[in-house]
Amino acid sequence: MKKLKLIVLMLVVMAGYSCKEAKKEKKEADQEMVSEKFSLVKDSTKVSFTAYKTSEKLPVGGKFMKINITNANEGSSPLEALNGSTFSIPVSSLFTNEATGTRDPKILEFFFGVMTNTIQIKGEFKVFADNKCSIDVTLNGETANIPLEYTMDSENSITFNGTMNLEDWNALNAIASINDACKELHTGKDGVSKTWNEVAVQAQVLLQKK
Repeated sequence: MKKLKLIVLMLVVMAGYSCKEAKKEKKEADQEMVSEKFSLVKDSTKVSFTAYKTSEKLPVGGKFMKINITNANEGSSPLEALNGSTFSIPVSSLFTNEATGTRDPKILEFFFGVMTNTIQIKGEFKVFADNKCSIDVTLNGETANIPLEYTMDSENSITFNGTMNLEDWNALNAIASINDACKELHTGKDGVSKTWNEVAVQAQVLLQKK
């Protein structure tokens, strides 16, 4: 009988110890999740765009080879870490990978070159309470907002997509200028030369846990 009581007592003690250990492990895991922080990986951001020409709306892709990120923060989520970040993009880092090498100089001269104070494109990333996000972009001396859709490619990688209408940046004269400079190349089967106001933009961002 005494032996049975001793065994029961040992089982109770062991069960209580196991319960305490489980609670301790859960508490440590919760603390680790709370303290987990995300931050932007330096020089990891990639920015690309797609412009359109001809009435058929043929795509013309390109990217910027240099993006300067400032005011980057830490956050408990990737979006929180990006909120409030500012960026500047030297337009001279434009690259469209066109075979003859004539497209980039034309865009720099006849598009960006006719704008006001557009050596750089500047902006700020914003996140709202419902996790919707956007960027304020300054171009041609004007600031306008681009709503963004995003995809979590992985826990640490995000792709953002948006569409800018260049009319919002008072850039219709720049559209007319590049269309005139590339008139033949922007002429479709209907004989109409057209450069679209619409430009699709994409950014890929990599973050790290700290």
